[in-house]
This record gives sequence, C-alpha cells and structure tokens, in this order.
Amino acid sequence: MEDRFSLLLSLKTHAGFEVYGQFGIGNDSSAASALFESLQGDEKLRGAAVLHIDLMETDGPLPVKIRTKCCRLDGLAANCKLITREVFRQKNLRTYEE
Repeated sequence: MEDRFSLLLSLKTHAGFEVYGQFGIGNDSSAASALFESLQGDEKLRGAAVLHIDLMETDGPLPVKIRTKCCRLDGLAANCKLITREVFRQKNLRTYEE
C-alpha cells in the first residue's frame, strides 16, 4: 500500500520550483503533522527561499499540498536526518506490532 502522506523536497531554479526528492511518511495524519512540525524551517514564504519542504496528502488520484516550510541547506540536512530516523522507526515498529 502506498503512503498517504509524503514530504516533497524542491529547489528554486530559473524555471521555478522543481521537485528533486520525496519521502513517504505513512498513513497516520497526526504522525505526519507532528513530523512536519518538528522540521526546521519557516512557513512564511519568502522570495529568497530556495529550498522547500511540502507536506502532501494523497486522497484519491491527485496529491494535495497541505503546508510548506522553507529552509536553508543546513536545516535541510538536519530535516533529512530527522525524517529518515522517523520513517525507520515507523517501519520497524510496524514489523514488531504485526
């Protein structure tokens, strides 16, 4: 089964924002929201922001953007570490609970 919630990583190019990565973060709305809240970054979109993380929900055929955070490269590195740790925890706990 495909993850209902995901985080899209995008960067600003001369042609606009382009997605370059995606993390599937599960099907639990509260867990996805809590993870997004814990990420470094600012939800106020600024013209100089070149890195975005979008919380997406797929409910039906098309994904919907729920929220966006802008961050710098050092914040993105910390966020990727946090996301990977959380996804690892979720996937491994699911194995033990089943």
